[in-house]
Amino acid sequence: MRFLETKLPGVVEIHLDPMPDERGFFARTWCQREFEDHGLNPNVVQCSVSFNTRKGTLRGIHYQAAPCPETKIIRCTRGAIYDVVLDLRPDSVTCKDWIAVVLTGTNRHMLYVPEGCAHGFLTLEDETEVFYQMSEFYKPDLGRGVRWDDPAFKIDWPGDVEVISERDRTYPDFHLAQCTF
Repeated sequence: MRFLETKLPGVVEIHLDPMPDERGFFARTWCQREFEDHGLNPNVVQCSVSFNTRKGTLRGIHYQAAPCPETKIIRCTRGAIYDVVLDLRPDSVTCKDWIAVVLTGTNRHMLYVPEGCAHGFLTLEDETEVFYQMSEFYKPDLGRGVRWDDPAFKIDWPGDVEVISERDRTYPDFHLAQCTF
């Protein structure tokens, strides 16, 4: 695996190193030792998958609050997403900044999202599947979010939002949210 730093401290794009042969290829997608060597939280306690029927589906922008903030590793296993990480760490020099990476079932890249950052994505294709690894168990009472189109962040989404949940659509503006990590 190759670990590529982004402009947000602790947010890392991970590329696989496939070993091809006549059958196709083999690649490692997880190694506790390599994550530790790069200063990343290697704890994985839960994995989830999200299947999205339609292009233009927006999920996010989510995070889990204290006392159980989580890190996430995101990988698109089918289709394509515009994956956004938003820095909400109050002491960070990049607080309220964001990055976006296109993850696809073809490029097989992953994105590491540290504690204190929120995550969301927009599907770029129909029938898109996203695989998540999390460092903390899901706690519904600690699930939080900020609005995907909040002017405080100016996220440049690459297409129209066609499908969004009521919860995601009605998250508060950042200046009203009480982000706790």
